[in-house]
Amino acid sequence: MGWMQDETGLEKCAANFVPLTPLSHLNRAKQLFPNHEAVVYGTFRKTYAEYHARVSRLASALAKAGIKAGDVVATLIPNIPAQAEASFGIPACGAVLNTINTRLEDDTVGYIFDHGAAKAVIVASQFMPLARAAIAKMEGPAPLIIEAHDPASNFAPTGTATLYEDFLATGDPDFAWFMPQDEWESLALNYTSGTTGRPKGVVYHHRGAYLMTMGTPVSWQMTLYPRYLAIVPLFHCNGWNHTWMLPLLGGTLVCCRDVTAKNVYNAIADDGVTHFGGAPIVLNMIVNAKAEDRRAFGHVVEVFTAGAPPPAATLKAIEPLGFNVTQVYGLTETYGHVTECLWHDEWDALPDEDRYAIKARTGVLMPMMEDITVLDPQMSQVPMDGASLGEIMIRGNSVMKGYLKNPKATAEAFEGGYFHSGDIAFQHPDGYIKIADRAKDIIISGGENISSVEVEGAIMHHAAVSLCAVVAMPDEKWGEVPCAFVELKEGASLTEADLIAHCRARLAGFKTPKRVVFQELPKTSTGKIQKFELRAQFKVIPG
Repeated sequence: MGWMQDETGLEKCAANFVPLTPLSHLNRAKQLFPNHEAVVYGTFRKTYAEYHARVSRLASALAKAGIKAGDVVATLIPNIPAQAEASFGIPACGAVLNTINTRLEDDTVGYIFDHGAAKAVIVASQFMPLARAAIAKMEGPAPLIIEAHDPASNFAPTGTATLYEDFLATGDPDFAWFMPQDEWESLALNYTSGTTGRPKGVVYHHRGAYLMTMGTPVSWQMTLYPRYLAIVPLFHCNGWNHTWMLPLLGGTLVCCRDVTAKNVYNAIADDGVTHFGGAPIVLNMIVNAKAEDRRAFGHVVEVFTAGAPPPAATLKAIEPLGFNVTQVYGLTETYGHVTECLWHDEWDALPDEDRYAIKARTGVLMPMMEDITVLDPQMSQVPMDGASLGEIMIRGNSVMKGYLKNPKATAEAFEGGYFHSGDIAFQHPDGYIKIADRAKDIIISGGENISSVEVEGAIMHHAAVSLCAVVAMPDEKWGEVPCAFVELKEGASLTEADLIAHCRARLAGFKTPKRVVFQELPKTSTGKIQKFELRAQFKVIPG
């Protein structure tokens, strides 16, 4: 297939075949952009030459400390430069990067240390107690701890481990990096949320990450020298691979440790931020920012949003503020985003309601993917009629190698030649996908399927609502009915009856929430609302 009759002497060799890896981008950036700003965090400002040298020192120091190719090195770090340096420095010594969610409890962190067999862990000072408690619960050998102190934080060094800067000082800035011999070699290990059991270890390969870094600029229509604000936690799908991407474009990573509306506006106004990614909760935070926290800026900021479908009302509110939002979609298993709501110029003339509804679509596959579609349980294409439901199925270069030490789960996830996302969606006639819900979030009331996303969209049109989440509530007659949990905007007031009436005017009767609970919503570190915690409340909420 595709071979000529005589291919003698046409074999792969060092001159014409190099394994794909995002590490190549930083090596190239050192040559092309040595004096260009690479990383910014307050007064911490490093050029690409300096960034590369620090990454090399880290790789060298890890190798001197006994870290070997294939070993796992973990991190417990917020969005500060040390996390970015680890993204390159750990694989540059041949090790596998394991960025751990800093909001996990010690039992789960200990499990991840054990399951991934971490040989070392770089820990921010504020998370040293967490790391120590996690290590105490390990069954296997404890990892070497390196403490990353952040002088800009309120957390003093503990004095119980080698400090990160001292560790770097032992390394060689001219250290020869370990580049992969096979692009299928493991680059990173990321763990799922584990809301229904122990988290699964998702293994990334160099090829997938490299192609993510090439496909993303195409989808985002990026040019040279973007200034990217790291709002997405760098432990979440390795920051959607954006840290690995930026050296390709000579871009600047602006670290954001504390995500607030004020800090976002300041980064745009003072550091010239042009791009960022974030969950819809971040968009909502910007829309509802206090007047004193807002800053004027003279350019349009490009935003990728993912984690949940953004309500059309939020998109309508944020655009006039100077932000252009593109909906993207993906999972830990797909290195982050793999679809985009690719915009067509003819949609510009549509009425606002229609235009923002389109912007909230899940979209179509990004360039590094082969096929993303909606299939039924028999693995057949569902009708593209904007109504027929199925599961989003994914095939392409940026799909994980599989789940670490779990071949059964890997085989199930890849059954039929596609990755099974677990997300329920429909497709429009033009092929654009629209998520209806996670399979577990579909509400079945009296035999009728109700999309919690649709109900949430109706609720978000109310001017008093800041955030909401809709889940199934047990019901003796219908089996289950929608229940809405709602956060109100500061200073706003709203009754349950008024919100139900608002929804009834926009939804079929069976889709209208039968109960409204006003409270702060539980969220993950990436801004996703934790619906499983809301469902658990039905055990304690009085009838």
